[in-house]
Amino acid sequence: MTPRQPARAVQWLRAHPLAFDAVLAVVVLCAVLCASVTVARPPDGGPGFGKRELPLHTLLMTVLACAVLVQRRRYPMTVLSLVGGLSLIELILGTSSHSPQERHVSFLIFVVVALFTVAVSTDRSTTWRAGLVTAAVFTPTSMMLGAQPWYDSENLGVFAWTALAAASGEAARSRRAALDAIRERAERAERTREEEAHRRVAEERMRIARELHDVVAHHIALVNVQAGVASHVMDSRPDQAKEALGHIREASRRALGELQTTVGLLRHRDEPIAPTEPARGLGVLQELVDGFTRAGMAVTVDAPAAAGPLPSAVDLAAYRVVQEALTNVHKHAGPGAGARVRIVREGKAADAALDITVDDDGPGVPPPRNGTPGSGHGLTGMRERAAALSGTCEAGPRPGGGFRVRVTLPLQPPRPEEPAIEHVRGWCM
Repeated sequence: MTPRQPARAVQWLRAHPLAFDAVLAVVVLCAVLCASVTVARPPDGGPGFGKRELPLHTLLMTVLACAVLVQRRRYPMTVLSLVGGLSLIELILGTSSHSPQERHVSFLIFVVVALFTVAVSTDRSTTWRAGLVTAAVFTPTSMMLGAQPWYDSENLGVFAWTALAAASGEAARSRRAALDAIRERAERAERTREEEAHRRVAEERMRIARELHDVVAHHIALVNVQAGVASHVMDSRPDQAKEALGHIREASRRALGELQTTVGLLRHRDEPIAPTEPARGLGVLQELVDGFTRAGMAVTVDAPAAAGPLPSAVDLAAYRVVQEALTNVHKHAGPGAGARVRIVREGKAADAALDITVDDDGPGVPPPRNGTPGSGHGLTGMRERAAALSGTCEAGPRPGGGFRVRVTLPLQPPRPEEPAIEHVRGWCM
């Protein structure tokens, strides 16, 4: 027999409870029969097995109790009542087939197993009621009809075995209930974990949106109204226009302070309170180029527009575009490829724009858009940055060879039409 065979047998019996109960009934049958033919204290002092006569009624009652015990899981209280009645009949019949010294109460093993099943299958109150009734019936009965004298240890042990069966069954039922509850909670948590994660993400988004709306909406609306007032009375009432501008300045200052506080609450605990390096922009373009030069790529820069002042959003977007374009050249143009960066201003004051062009002399194959590890979103990111600033982004192979990325960013963001001052009215409750 291999070591796995007993384990497989146990698993099979757990999967087939009726077969397990049949095996248990046979084991109890053998134990009762062996106890029925054994003398506890033989007169000659030798082994007592086989020295007691096995009457026909004991054999029949034992077989009947064994058959009844197979149904202990389905009908626990009925089985307890039946095996209890068979035990009483066996004790009564044993008074005529055995002498007072050879009487025994081993038949009560069936009662102990049935009482344990009742304790496992029912609730606590039912268990204790069944246990008390069983002990109250069989303890005095065994003292009167069992081995003599009445205070024999076998008779007194009936109460102990009855109490042990009830207590053990109650403990097993409580442990099983606790394990079932733990298993149910684990399964429920597994089923709802993803739903809970989605719910928390949605709640967090709503919280952030609510916080930002509460911080910004009021002050922006106030700035809009005061700006309309200032524009309307700039020529006729300069003093009132100046007062409105003061209100705009105060409202914007409060909005910036509250927005900074809100963003600080959303920051992770391990993030620094303030940045440890200056904001990226074309002012540090040379540092970026030097990094690629040290990596072995030849980069030439023609950026007269980088020296002048630029809007912060345009400055950051231009820097990121150059950074991503040179990264794509380094990844996809092959070893020894060179790049040329050109940043100039175009147009007049009202339509001024920043033109960023990055050319390379590689094979002219565009970088992969997706599906390749480490790439796939560079061009998409540049287009999104340009679109966010109402600009354009063009990328593709050059006719003479190589690849070109050209991004145009307006220096003046589009201005939405301001509402007329007479239309800006309402109530705030």
